[in-house]
Amino acid sequence: MAAATTEFENVPAAALEFLARTARVAPAAASVAIAQDRIREKAFLADGGLAVAPFAVLHADADALAADAGLLPGIVKSARLGYDGKGQIGVATPADAAAAFRAMGGAACVLERRLALAREVSVVVARNERGEASAWPVAENVHRGGILDVSIVPARVSAGLTTAALATATAVATRLDYRGVLCVEMFVTTDGRLLVNEIAPRPHNSGHYTIDACVTSQFEQQARVLAGLPLGATRQHEPAVMVNLLGDIWFPPAAAGAVREPDWTMVLRHPQAKLHLYGKTEPRRGRKMGHVTCLAPTLDEALAAARAIKHDLGIAGADEI
Repeated sequence: MAAATTEFENVPAAALEFLARTARVAPAAASVAIAQDRIREKAFLADGGLAVAPFAVLHADADALAADAGLLPGIVKSARLGYDGKGQIGVATPADAAAAFRAMGGAACVLERRLALAREVSVVVARNERGEASAWPVAENVHRGGILDVSIVPARVSAGLTTAALATATAVATRLDYRGVLCVEMFVTTDGRLLVNEIAPRPHNSGHYTIDACVTSQFEQQARVLAGLPLGATRQHEPAVMVNLLGDIWFPPAAAGAVREPDWTMVLRHPQAKLHLYGKTEPRRGRKMGHVTCLAPTLDEALAAARAIKHDLGIAGADEI
């Protein structure tokens, strides 16, 4: 039987419905339709009893001007097509929120309260047609400029939060009646609450570490679901730190704007660093060109290797992880 899947969440749900007439499709159109629309996503999560950041839906300027003061300062987020920090504007007043709504082209948006965060974490989980689910370890994620910079696995959170994050991701997949690999991104607030931020119906950047650090990668698991095979084990071999390689490092300051491929020997001299380049021929600032996964017997050793590689490649924030 033919099978089809997606590599990002903005494939039209109608196209997936069409494909499902003659092929096994994972994820299903109904699941993707919820994840594609932030308003539907928030309502789906809240209706299921899952904690989310306080929010209001904006359909017009008047909605922004009348927003509850408790949502400010906040972030106006486009309901659709937001990615890597795009489609998000920080606001402090109702007038700011109305201006942000207009800047989004007057399309539906969400005003979400800005929270004091201790961590951002994610869980990648797979679920098959038999309703069997299996999750990978909790990843701790560090973003720069709205783009994932580093994933640290296992996350540096308490055992209780680890258990809660895994249970939350599995609950989301079950409630969606999901098929395939799903990422559930979550906030850990400074007062210890765990809130669902958003869901991504696909293998996820924060799960790339699974290629080298786990018995079964997220990509193999997606193929297993598509083929109707049993799920593979998600056990992690050893601690891992994944560092994203953005196109920015192809434009070092010393090169005065010229494009220059990084010296990858600075990565490969670390014997447990795994370099993955995506074969993209045109580097651009902010474009994901590859990643490096640093493996080690301890998380401290993996972090040390990641810091050294970030420093050598000129990636900011080496001392912030």
